[in-house]
Amino acid sequence: MSFRLLIIEDDYALAQMLAMHFEDEGYEVGTAQTCAEAVESLNSEACDLVLLDQQLPDGEGIDLLAAIVEQDADLPIVMMTGAHDLDLAIRAIKCGAFDFVHKPVAIEPLQNTIEKALQHRRLAREVQALQSEARHPVSTAELVGRCDAMLTVSKEIALCSASHANVLITGESGTGKEVVANLIHHHSGLPGPFVAVNCAAIVDTLLESELFGHEKGAFTGAVARKIGKFELAKDGTLFLDEIGEMALPLQAKLLRVLQERSFERVGGNQRLSSNARIIAATNRDLNAEVRARQFREDLLYRLNVVTIELPPLRRRDGDLPLLIGALVEKIARNIHKPIPLVTPEAMGLLTTYDWPGNVRELENTLTQAMVHARKDVLTPDLFHLGVGNAATMSTETGELDERRICRSLDRVEAEHIQQVLDYTGGHKGNTCRILDISRPALDRKIRKYELRVPD
Repeated sequence: MSFRLLIIEDDYALAQMLAMHFEDEGYEVGTAQTCAEAVESLNSEACDLVLLDQQLPDGEGIDLLAAIVEQDADLPIVMMTGAHDLDLAIRAIKCGAFDFVHKPVAIEPLQNTIEKALQHRRLAREVQALQSEARHPVSTAELVGRCDAMLTVSKEIALCSASHANVLITGESGTGKEVVANLIHHHSGLPGPFVAVNCAAIVDTLLESELFGHEKGAFTGAVARKIGKFELAKDGTLFLDEIGEMALPLQAKLLRVLQERSFERVGGNQRLSSNARIIAATNRDLNAEVRARQFREDLLYRLNVVTIELPPLRRRDGDLPLLIGALVEKIARNIHKPIPLVTPEAMGLLTTYDWPGNVRELENTLTQAMVHARKDVLTPDLFHLGVGNAATMSTETGELDERRICRSLDRVEAEHIQQVLDYTGGHKGNTCRILDISRPALDRKIRKYELRVPD
């Protein structure tokens, strides 16, 4: 991996000597002789470290240091000065300099300092990326099954893991699309992390910033530079969940990134590169979306190099007992409880239900049952299946029916929205489509009624 250094030094001979040395060491090097040139260079091209002189023709390095740190607090800066000024050294470190060196510059100690600074920057980026990856651990419980459709999926995962081609995963909500994406990444051997973005969970105005990052001051509320998901997933996998929810203008920008393998942060003009493999997922028919002019055909071609179609749970004949067993073991580990016994009556109830919410609904249902189980046995009374079940369970007498009828309109609306949120597993895009309301309207009602959004 090549790093780019920017040497800001008004002594042309010294700047060229340092540039030649570090180019021989394999670095990309840029130079600037004034504060103005330095600012122009930083705005036009990304760099990984700044070597900054204190005395410049149009200003002092310490002031430029403060300005650079304000824009990018993670960029390591090594200050240089010909004066042995302890106060200046302390000020520089307090302002955010990584280190402080004196002239005449000794190459070997300077190179050691630069290597330490770059290692620090690399580790900070890796920690940031790993924090994102940690939220998406590899799991296979959701894919347990022996039906023909799941055997085909397993073969496709193996084939995709052997290449770095873009993949489009299709299937209904809750079928395990992110699990498949994570498995492909896990077995691909890519050096970078798995970074996921839910395109349906972020409003269009913020999704661009989430993908590409932004510069400080790019828009109201942008108080600091933000590293985007493309930058974090540079040599790994970027998973774009619910890609069909992406607005057309942003689709055009995504297409450009896939074509050029470079992008700019929002509000910036530095060209950044990314070799991330793209795995996209959708529960929509993108070909129909193309015909309806809601999705770009050229973007679909770029994403749809390999397609994996996940079957809904109702079509996975014979898989439910195996899947329930695997999920029960997984949930037991997560909630720190013994693995329970599923009674034959409970298994019969679970295997005859249609599971419109697919594996996600099944897992949520099993989790609720295991949390409420008083013994390590899952019995039929622990399972309340279906969206309308909570409303109909209590309608045993006319008195209860009357209480249900005499509810306020707000209460009816709140209960219905909560039921749909539970049904979709908290998927706001699907919830909006079922309720036929906009995303802002849904968010307002969630706040108004203090509703619970499932994870």
